[in-house]
Amino acid sequence: MLTAASALRDEGHGRVQSWSRKVFIPLTQLCRNLCYYCTFSQPPRPGENAYMTRDEVLAVARAGKAAGCTEALFTLGDKPELRFAAARDELARLGHATTISYLIEMAAAVRDETGLLPHINAGVMTREEMAALRGVSVSQGLMLESVSDRLCQKGEAHYRSPDKEPAARLETIRLAGELQIPFTTGILIGIGETRGERIEALEAIRDLHETHGHIQEVIVQNFRAKERTVMAHAPEPDMDELLWTIAAARLILGPQMNIQAPPNLSAADFPRLLSAGINDWGGVSPVTPDHVNPEAPWPEVERLRMATEGEGRMLVARLPVYPAYAQDNARWQDRAMVRHILAHADAEGFAREDRWSPGIALEPRITRPSILPVDPKIAAIVDRAMVGALLDEEEIATLFSAREFDLEHVCDSADAVREQVIGDTITYVVNRNINYTNICAYKCSFCAFSKGDKAEELRGKPYDLDLEEVVRRTREAWERGGTEVCLQGGIHPHYTGDTYINLAKAVRAAVPDMHIHAFSPLEVSQGAATLGLSVGHFLLRLKEAGLDTLPGTAAEILDDEVRAIICPDKLNTEQWLDVIETAHKVGFTTTATIMFGHVDTPRHWARHLIRIRDLQRRTGGFTEFVPLPFVHMEAPMGVRGEARHGPTFREVRLMHAVARLALHPHIRSIQTSWVKLGEEGVKACLTSGANDLGGTLMNESISRAAGTQHGQEMPPAAMEALIRSLGRTPRQRSTAYGAVSEDMHDRGMAAADLTPMILTPPRKRARGDRNEQENLIYAE
Repeated sequence: MLTAASALRDEGHGRVQSWSRKVFIPLTQLCRNLCYYCTFSQPPRPGENAYMTRDEVLAVARAGKAAGCTEALFTLGDKPELRFAAARDELARLGHATTISYLIEMAAAVRDETGLLPHINAGVMTREEMAALRGVSVSQGLMLESVSDRLCQKGEAHYRSPDKEPAARLETIRLAGELQIPFTTGILIGIGETRGERIEALEAIRDLHETHGHIQEVIVQNFRAKERTVMAHAPEPDMDELLWTIAAARLILGPQMNIQAPPNLSAADFPRLLSAGINDWGGVSPVTPDHVNPEAPWPEVERLRMATEGEGRMLVARLPVYPAYAQDNARWQDRAMVRHILAHADAEGFAREDRWSPGIALEPRITRPSILPVDPKIAAIVDRAMVGALLDEEEIATLFSAREFDLEHVCDSADAVREQVIGDTITYVVNRNINYTNICAYKCSFCAFSKGDKAEELRGKPYDLDLEEVVRRTREAWERGGTEVCLQGGIHPHYTGDTYINLAKAVRAAVPDMHIHAFSPLEVSQGAATLGLSVGHFLLRLKEAGLDTLPGTAAEILDDEVRAIICPDKLNTEQWLDVIETAHKVGFTTTATIMFGHVDTPRHWARHLIRIRDLQRRTGGFTEFVPLPFVHMEAPMGVRGEARHGPTFREVRLMHAVARLALHPHIRSIQTSWVKLGEEGVKACLTSGANDLGGTLMNESISRAAGTQHGQEMPPAAMEALIRSLGRTPRQRSTAYGAVSEDMHDRGMAAADLTPMILTPPRKRARGDRNEQENLIYAE
């Protein structure tokens, strides 16, 4: 049984063994039930509050937040107001008629003032009570315990405990399914039930889950005899009995179910529980004791980790709501809870490893050694990638799931490929970003840069640069050693294709040797449409005007499932790929980008990489791949709580490493973004498969508008110092990865400070006014 159960668990969960960082909030220990084994339930005590006060609740929650917890577990007795006058009186003083009403207020307070995610264990409830609690919690729970009516008879464990009647508990679990509440339940063994009755309870849970899909976790809890209870001297189930029951649960509930057994109730023997097929340790608190089993302290997290790894598994922190129910939040969560889940979640729906986000300075990181070997599945995929095999979606998504030692193996292997293909040189380009307008007719929810016409209530003012300012910045860039200007802007409603053509002409006329890297696929598509030209014909017009290469931006995530959420009015996946492929066919090279870490998942990332790789195999037109981590702070969907807080740092490293492996040997250069990641962040990526630091930028507007702290420019001297700190060789490159003259390199190293920018405010004009003026100036 143990062997079969463990194999099923591994089929569904691999090596991941989850747990939740929690605080325990026992809102009240009054209860109308009289279970024979319970010490949590306490009668009213003269001079003591029957309920925790708001201040007491928030003090516990704040201590949990400070300790890195994500879960606030509210536990309480069943409807004490039905039994105790003291409970009714105190509730009245608190302004509530029922315990559930007060619980709703406290859960909302914890959510709103600390950001912790409430999980509610409030006993048997009505549909209305559960629905109300759904608005202030991410999950709820009720232990079924048993389906045996016999245990409610006189002399049995549930005698005089009306809320322990199996039919009432099953109905509560069923209602949770109808209400689409992620739900925790389970059985309690050793209280007088038979093995057959345990199986009946597990089958009842399975049947409810098959109907509604809502049971996120099943706990197999062993009875522990406690002093001052009726069952103080009752025999406890031994380890073999517990292991048998856990294995039976796995065999009945299948590979995907999350099955937990509390480690603190098995003392020193708790690692043996892994052999029976559990994949979760439950909530472990660094702050509060287990108030239901106060005699059994939780194991320290490091001890839990060592024991888990000793059994060949990997400890991963989760949220109180399990990953599948966190990711599909439109179905399983009240809208009021979604922003709080996204604030804590990584791309797989587990808990973020730390509080870092792109744009924030990276704290010093300690790599903890692991005793685990590399997962054979991941090792095999990496081996295939290193010899240039075409990885499929499943394989790439598997690489994105790498953690701990698997993560290091993926990153080290990617770096080995980088060394084989590129060597130890790290390249960079001295360039200037010129964002000629921030006025945009599109409403991309990730963008904090673009402004509606006269939208001064947004961060910064709208502007529309005069050509003279574009030319001035270009000349200044050349004088400071710049070999490239990157021209991109919002999709101004009055711009036409001639606007873009004349921008290129103006720059080419001002500095003939400057490389013009300009115009995203969206700008190209819009420009062509305004002139009634095909994309190919318009691109040829741009080439004649002086355009050299195109940035492969506006890609975001090349999957329409994601684009429908973050940029529904923008080019779809096929249109973006068509513009880029056309550009390659008419003789342009382009970059390729991905903007990740918002509402996307590793499977979306895999699809994106495959689409880039397949296009590159057809055209060979991509010069580099550029991962762009989402900066959430000022982005509209970040402000509204509709996105995660950017990728985690593990995900950032993986994106660079997996891109190197999945795109090998078709794309040679992987770039990392200092403006998103800062110096320490890019150092880690440059040892995880990346080989290029991108541009010095001179002026960076887009990421700064989103809230990044990493500045506008990294001068060449700083670039080279960073590269040498890694023991690698810096090389300034051209946009096309060619050599740069010694004179240009020296100019960059000795560049004067930038002069102030002039942001020309928008002017009232009809469509085409500016273009007609430009045509007069720059007509051939």
